[in-house]
Amino acid sequence: MDILINKKRISGALTCLLLSLITYTRVAAQQQPFNYTQYMDNLIPFNPAYSMLDKAGSVSTLASKQLVGINGGPTTFLLNGSFPLESINSAAGLTLLSDQLAIEQETEVNAYFAKAIQLGQEDYLAVSLNAGLRNYVANYSALDSTDPEFRNDVRGTKPNVGFGIMYYTDWYYVGISVPELTITSLGTASIQHNANFTNHYYFTGALITNLAEDIKFKPAALVFYTTGLPILYNISGTIYLKDIVGIGANYSTDKEIAGILTLNFNQFHIGYSYKTGIASQNLGGVNNVTHEITLSYRFGSGAGTPKIL
Repeated sequence: MDILINKKRISGALTCLLLSLITYTRVAAQQQPFNYTQYMDNLIPFNPAYSMLDKAGSVSTLASKQLVGINGGPTTFLLNGSFPLESINSAAGLTLLSDQLAIEQETEVNAYFAKAIQLGQEDYLAVSLNAGLRNYVANYSALDSTDPEFRNDVRGTKPNVGFGIMYYTDWYYVGISVPELTITSLGTASIQHNANFTNHYYFTGALITNLAEDIKFKPAALVFYTTGLPILYNISGTIYLKDIVGIGANYSTDKEIAGILTLNFNQFHIGYSYKTGIASQNLGGVNNVTHEITLSYRFGSGAGTPKIL
């Protein structure tokens, strides 16, 4: 009898800890559907209008692991492809997101179309539209099927539409986008329901400038806003050596910093970032470390020139 009671106590304690970690990481991530450090090298999931900055088609992948060493820590996989339609100065593509956090699994797929018009001799305006589906599953019964509080799982699928606008030249860009313009509510209470299924607004910008021969500097910024949450500011700076090696740093106002290393070899781009929390207190002494790896391949017109803007 005592053994059963102890098992229940242990199970309850583990459940509380797991739910605390879920809440902690969701707040830390500011409920962003797209939350990754190397946005300055792959902005398409935030704003598909960015695809018009490159005449070459591309396929990009990203994998990240948060709370390393903790079973059930957030794991994200992102895949997106861009395919130029040069005859009409447009591009089309697809974005796939898979986000796993303990008992929660979110999968999203979006198709997009982008079009650019020339405003002047060297400046352009691009617009994009995207549409897709989001599927959310929370297997609460996996925590403790005998507990009435966790007996019912949560499942839901909902449509999504979005748009983006970007003004750009050959050395800088600024943009605004709403890639998650939610059509309907999920309809069932869940950890993600309060903020992850509301509209998300992104303001982005970056420029590239020469510091010396074969040395360039690229500052970039991303501002995220959704109703009911504080505005999140994310800034980064990357130094490029001969357009091949990139060394950068990233800071966000949710008290996280990251170091970034990238390599560009003609058609291939490889990136790695190490992000950690800098808050004065971490939950239970857990350091919120995230490893993130990116791999991209460019093909078609202009693929032989490394792209760093």
